[in-house]
Order: sequence, then structure tokens, then C-alpha cells
Amino acid sequence: MRKYRLMVPGPTPTPPEVTAAAVLPVEDERTQAYAEVFTRVVANLQRTLRTRADVLLFTSSMTGAFEGTLQNLFAPGDRVLVAANGAFGERWVQMATAFGLDVTEVRHAWGEPLDLARIAAAAAGPGLKAAIAVHCETSTAVVNDIRGFAAACAPLITVVDSASGVGACELRTDDWGVDVVVGGCQKALMTPPGLAFTSVGERAWEQHRHARLPRFYFDWDEARTALAAQVPRTPWTPAISLISQLDVALRQIHAEGLDHVLARHVRLGRMARAGVHGLGLRLFSPDDDRHSAVTAAEMPAGVDATALVDRLLDRYALQLAGAQAPLDGRVLRIGHCGFMDEFDVLTALSAVELGLAEFGHPVRPGSGVTAALEVLHGLSRTSATAQSRTAREGHPVP
Repeated sequence: MRKYRLMVPGPTPTPPEVTAAAVLPVEDERTQAYAEVFTRVVANLQRTLRTRADVLLFTSSMTGAFEGTLQNLFAPGDRVLVAANGAFGERWVQMATAFGLDVTEVRHAWGEPLDLARIAAAAAGPGLKAAIAVHCETSTAVVNDIRGFAAACAPLITVVDSASGVGACELRTDDWGVDVVVGGCQKALMTPPGLAFTSVGERAWEQHRHARLPRFYFDWDEARTALAAQVPRTPWTPAISLISQLDVALRQIHAEGLDHVLARHVRLGRMARAGVHGLGLRLFSPDDDRHSAVTAAEMPAGVDATALVDRLLDRYALQLAGAQAPLDGRVLRIGHCGFMDEFDVLTALSAVELGLAEFGHPVRPGSGVTAALEVLHGLSRTSATAQSRTAREGHPVP
């Protein structure tokens, strides 16, 4: 018997309490009892996004909510800027083009952070309606500077795809001036796939008045009207059980405290990146604390990342991720967002070490785990020193 471990950028494992919520009795979504669950989910999504904007919940993949964002903001021929530095940024280019928009793409090499100076210059172009960027570009593990992006694109409407960023990476929607954030539940929010949400600020609602693309299921007006009804709900039949699961997951996040959750993700990211270095591998993305959801490592000569992923799943029941073209076979990705802790990262590094050795790559036993533990020991010493200082000063120790 082997214990299956899922450590991809998404979907991610669900806590036992979230899994158990799937078998709660199904309620009629038109009742006040269900409305209490639904409104609590919406309120906790607002807390997670750090916004007072409307948050609209949809039963769909995140791609559905992405399309809905385009449908609800634009008319055919509208000019939009898309900053792309990976597969998901490029997908926004494809979607916007499919809807008949005039796309100005600011393309970057995969693995490079967004160049805010280039984006600011492009955003000054005539006739642009909005600027779009991906928060956490999981195809490369790069987490983009969304605060800087929003500032660089002012006064354009800013749309941020935070599929794998929300709940794992710092995001202050209102403080940073982000008009629209689109996300989903199956990554750092620890819920099975099937729900997506969109936060819509006042400036986005104003632009929505001029949108002329056809829409029905993802109509923001319908969603806002249903949300404001005497018995709040979605306009169409919701995924009741998934919403119950998301309710449990969000309550767990806020019981831990969002700042603590984000700090945990930073800690796991530091450990993973140190472990990759300890194994003698190169990081594909920058080595800084912003990159807290997924870690990407370049494979050494003679080791194919796809073959390594298959070997780790077959031999150790550990599911990691390879990469998409043009990085297929070259890059291994370790997801560490959501229901993850330090020992998950240590386990993944141990398995990668074993896999590399099986493919003939020389690795000093325990090198990756040792490097990760050194990070953890350093953080523990720092925390202990801070607590001791606080106690000496006569303040309560948290």
C-alpha cells in the first residue's frame, strides 16, 4: 500500500473536514438556511481578496469566469493590453482574440517577471480599455508584481487572473487599485474543482455598462441581482455541495488567519527553493519570497522532467507536475499551496532526490532535505528570538 500525495499547482489536496462536507445533505438553494452558507462564502471571499467589491460566484471552471470577464467588460473591437510571461498569460491573448478584441500583447520570455516599464509604455497607447495580467503564472512558477502592474497601467481598468495566487500570495485588491480579480477554489482555497469567482469594483461596473459582447450564463447583472435578492443565491442552479465545501475551507483559512496562511506559504516556498538548490538544480523562476505557490526546477542534462514525474508517481505515489510547451521535459514543478505543510515539502524533496539518482544524476544523500531544514531551523531560531525579546519587554508572547 502506498499513500498518494498530490503536489501539483492545482488541483490540490482537501482537508478532511472539506472532504467530509461533500456528503452533507443537499439543501434547496432557495432557502434561507442555504442563503446563510452562500452569503458567508461570499463574505469570506471578500476577506480573502481584501476587497469590498462585489464578488460573483459561478459554477464553472475558472476559464468560464475568464470568458465571462471579457463578455462583461468589452464590445467587439475594443483594445485591451495583455501582459504575458507564460502559458496562462498567452491563453488570455487567445481568449481575447477569440472574442474579437484588438489585443496589444506585451510578451515576455517564459520565466521572466513582468517588465513594468515596458507595460507602462504600452499602457499609454491610444484607445486601450483595460490591462490584463496573471498573478501567479503556474506554468513557470513566476508570481508577478500585481501592485506594480496596477500602478503601471493606471488609469486603465485592471484585470488580474489570480487562479493560483489567491490564498497563497499577497493580494490586496482594493489597496492596489485592482478593478477585477478572477479566481477559483481548487488551488490554495483547498476545494475540489468546479467553482470560480470574480470580484468587480466600481470602475469595472461602470465599464460594464458599455459592454456589448453576447452573454447569458456569465451575465454579471444577473449574478449581482441574485446576490442582492431577499434570499441571496446565484441566478442559476449552483454546485451546492462544492459551495458547502468551500465554506468549510474558507472558514479554516480565516480561523488560521490570512496573514498566517500567507506566511506559511512563504515559508514552504523558501524551503522548496533551498531544497532545489541543495539538489544541485537551478530554479527556473526568481528566488524570492513572492514565489510562494509553486517552485519550478530545471532538470539536469540526461533527465527528462516528464519521465521523472512518471517515475515518482509509479514508484512513490507522489504526483508532481512537468511543464507545458516549450518547457516540456525541461522543467519540474512542485506545488506547495493550500493544504500543505513543511513535511509535505520535505517528502517531495526526498522523492525528487531518489528519482534523480535512479536517472543517474549524482546527488549527495539528504542534500535537498538538509537545505530545506536549514531554512526551517533558521526561521525557528528567528521566531524564538523574537518571542524571547517580546517576553523580556513585558508583552504577551503570541
